[in-house]
Amino acid sequence: MNTISYRKIREFVILHPNSESSLSSWYKIARKAKWQNIVEVRQNYPHADFVGRFVVFNICGNNYRLVAEIHYESQLVLIRHILTHADYDKDTWKE
Repeated sequence: MNTISYRKIREFVILHPNSESSLSSWYKIARKAKWQNIVEVRQNYPHADFVGRFVVFNICGNNYRLVAEIHYESQLVLIRHILTHADYDKDTWKE
C-alpha cells in the first residue's frame, strides 16, 4: 500500500516517544500490505475498527489510535490522525 503521510508519524513520535516502535511497525506492515478489504486488514490487525469512512488501529497497547482512510482499489492508505486514547474518545476527529 502507498502510505501517506509518514510526517504525521514523525510529528507524533516527537510528542509521544514511547509510540515510536509501534508506529514504525504499523508503517512497515502497511507499506508491504496489499489489502483489498477490512477482512484482510484484520488479518494483520484483528482489532482494527471500521468507523464511517475510516479504519481505526490500536497502537501501543491501545494507548494511541491511528485513524486512516484506506482506498483499496488504488492501494492507498491516508493517515488522517494519530491520537492519544483520550483525544480519540472526544470524537472531534470525526468532523
